[in-house]
Amino acid sequence: MNLIVKRFENIKSLINNSNVKIIAVSKTFTYGHIKPLVDHGHVHFGENKVQEAQSKWHEIKKINLKINLHMIGKLQSNKVKEAVDLFDYIHSLDSQKLADRLAKYENATNKKLKYFIQVNIGNEKQKSGIGIDLLDDFYYYCTKELSINIIGLMAIPPNDGNESIHFKNLAVLNKSLGLKELSMGMSGDFQEALKYESTFVRLGSSIFGKRV
Repeated sequence: MNLIVKRFENIKSLINNSNVKIIAVSKTFTYGHIKPLVDHGHVHFGENKVQEAQSKWHEIKKINLKINLHMIGKLQSNKVKEAVDLFDYIHSLDSQKLADRLAKYENATNKKLKYFIQVNIGNEKQKSGIGIDLLDDFYYYCTKELSINIIGLMAIPPNDGNESIHFKNLAVLNKSLGLKELSMGMSGDFQEALKYESTFVRLGSSIFGKRV
């Protein structure tokens, strides 16, 4: 068995929950490196740069219609058109300006994506995300004014040793909005995130190895 596939299957056995979807974060890796996992039948992959994702996945998605591509990095507003064309999920919806542009291009292309609102769960100045105090209003604006499909919340918690507290707080916010999906947990902390009902975990190095 290929090493990447073996790592993936080991992680699946640790999760042991068919409701949890593993996003294999393929950013910086070539398609040749990722291909064994595609051939294995996995369909959820994550990228954080639109241009890199285009060069890697544009033709593959035409051939393999089952692939679901997730934008997990910060999305610049000038890349929205390309992102709507290519991606199926956006995990980093973090401003009204971005929401407006996404809705505009959805309407122009008649394509509906699935969105996670990125929450600045640790209130960190250097991180993107909607503040907790603004979340209800932003969710209402996205769903009622723009009619975009918000399926859950996403956060990258501070590296302060309190991941459990942040995961719990995000899960509580998610439930308060009646949302069913929750994007939290990466290679180093996904097992902790699963304790708080994460449904999408974003795993890169634990599947594909170290990035160079």
